[in-house]
Amino acid sequence: MSTSEQPRLAARRAFITAASAAAALPLAGSAAPRPLSDKEKLARIASNTWPVRTLFKTRGSGRAASPETEAFRKKYGEITMLDFPQFTRDTFPGVRHMDLWSSLFGDFSDESMYAKSTFAGAQGSRTFFEFDPSTPSGRKWLDKLAAKIASTGIKCHHVSNNAPRDICDLDETKRKEGIAVAKKWLDGSAQIGAKTMRVNTGGPRIAPNAVATRDYPRNDEIVKYLKNAIDSFREMAEYGAKVGVKVTIENHWGLSANPTNVQIILDEVNHPFCEASPDFCNWEHEYMLYHGLQALAPYTHSTVHAKYWNRWKEVDVKRCVRIMTKAGFKGIFALEYEDGPWDGVEGARYLFKEVMAAL
Repeated sequence: MSTSEQPRLAARRAFITAASAAAALPLAGSAAPRPLSDKEKLARIASNTWPVRTLFKTRGSGRAASPETEAFRKKYGEITMLDFPQFTRDTFPGVRHMDLWSSLFGDFSDESMYAKSTFAGAQGSRTFFEFDPSTPSGRKWLDKLAAKIASTGIKCHHVSNNAPRDICDLDETKRKEGIAVAKKWLDGSAQIGAKTMRVNTGGPRIAPNAVATRDYPRNDEIVKYLKNAIDSFREMAEYGAKVGVKVTIENHWGLSANPTNVQIILDEVNHPFCEASPDFCNWEHEYMLYHGLQALAPYTHSTVHAKYWNRWKEVDVKRCVRIMTKAGFKGIFALEYEDGPWDGVEGARYLFKEVMAAL
């Protein structure tokens, strides 16, 4: 090597060393986070009323229950929503958060806290009575629930709400009525300390499909529903910000069955009090099971439904949890067992074990 080549070689070595060091920086910065302690994991989990809904006393409790429900109640007892904080403490040791389903709210012996509702579902229209959090008796009952929450130390994190309907309906009167119901429930959710509340997008149970044209297929019909959903969720988010409760969209039929529609609504609303709250299993086909969840993960900050459902051949709960945590999710996993080889309590305990193992 000539004397003249030595400085050039030394410079090249210095460049390679510097480049290698720079390339290593992102790797150092992306080192795996420290494992969570059991206490930290438990803080990321919520019980859920849905898997044990048949344990609850309801308006129809006087009617004969199915043999399965009778056996379930004999095994675990019959409860009301006011019992659920203590039920959570006893059934899921260390869990301090709850996800409460709206249809189980209220004292079913007091007609004054219920409003008459009509719902047009897949099986036709049906009329029923639904808890109204704005009634004087409803507000008093919510105060009782808040007192139970305070005395047990088991907090309400999320309200899975089915009460606000027609949120994207093309009938403007029905849409406005749905928003009004949502606002009443946002007030009620704030009263019990909830951080988030689900509102269904409404509209057709199966979203409109594209139609053939002379050039490329178009779906002008779905645009009408999306526009209304965007307007509605923007208004609800603005109201939620005032009372301190986020409005969430779950993949829960209709527009929200397609994660792209949820993304569109959230991007267009663009409000910190409107986000996704995906469910592990509420999908229309098996390829959505993980890809759909992955699509919604970046839009999710507060709550998800960790679900097992034998609708699918296999549900890898741990994989679902890791999809969420890899996307940076630091919120709460609610144990929403749907159906399968266990009863509601056993299924929720299975999810408890799987989520704890994956965190």
